[in-house]
Amino acid sequence: MSAILGHDSQFDAMRAAIDSGRMHHAWLLYGPKGVGKGSFAQIVAARLLAEASATPLADTGFALDENHSTRRLIAAGSHPDLVTLARLENEKTGNLARNIMVDQVRALKGVFSGTPSQGDRRVVVVDAIDDMERGAANALLKSLEEPPASTTFLLVSHAPGRLLPTIRSRCRSLAFARLSDDVMAAVLAEHAPELDDMTRAVVIAVAGGAPGAALSVIEADVPGIDAALREIATTGDPYNVLRLDLAGKLALKAALPRYEAFLRRAPAFIASQARSRSGAALATAVEAWEKARQLADVAIPQSLPAESVVFEIAGRVAALAPRDASAKA
Repeated sequence: MSAILGHDSQFDAMRAAIDSGRMHHAWLLYGPKGVGKGSFAQIVAARLLAEASATPLADTGFALDENHSTRRLIAAGSHPDLVTLARLENEKTGNLARNIMVDQVRALKGVFSGTPSQGDRRVVVVDAIDDMERGAANALLKSLEEPPASTTFLLVSHAPGRLLPTIRSRCRSLAFARLSDDVMAAVLAEHAPELDDMTRAVVIAVAGGAPGAALSVIEADVPGIDAALREIATTGDPYNVLRLDLAGKLALKAALPRYEAFLRRAPAFIASQARSRSGAALATAVEAWEKARQLADVAIPQSLPAESVVFEIAGRVAALAPRDASAKA
């Protein structure tokens, strides 16, 4: 497992704690969603387990050689001393459960009843602790208050203020921030080298310093959605051709991630257009933004027809076109 970009200070803090010989038993890794906290937790977990194993390591960095036994076991999902708690997937629907359940936490008792099998340490990663139902959080708190021997907890949180104060007080906190545009560009160069310069710029702007969000943006083809919105805003789409095409594509069941991305992106796109306007044009853009945002907010909770929602919001985008755009079309 290789280190991730943009979190050098966090790795340094963790390395210092390990080297001190007084490693805290529980860490709260908190910050915006998608910045890499979960990946950081897995990398640190792998390193802790590797250092506790009988296989020697050549350095103190966090990257592990692909042939190291710890890395191979984790890659196979079979390392006996690593437990990851996350929302479970429904085998029939493929959807994730709403919460991490109390039974998942209670199952840790069986793990804690024995000793680590590959070394002298075990690691429990919770990603994310925000997803725990109240009973699960209370059950976990008991383990944090009376930590099992040789166990390190790495708790990922996107909203630490919502956690039980007693959980926060048992942890050492490590903050994560959004990445700079330069680091985001480096991340995309590594993970999505096929992007052209314009698409990369759009992805960075939309992702807001979160690599996880950037990869979701690419998967949902947000740059393609942006291109369609720009064309509608430029031409006014006088014959509804662009709107109907976009609505038809996003209404497909398989296009749900793109539809959800459209609902997030379209109001933001209109807002970005409003910033460069004044007078009547600004008033038109503000009204379009308000209507688009209101509809986007209720579309999924109220199960509104996706095709109608996309067509209506795209119509608000079309209102941004210059008045003479229809005549030129």
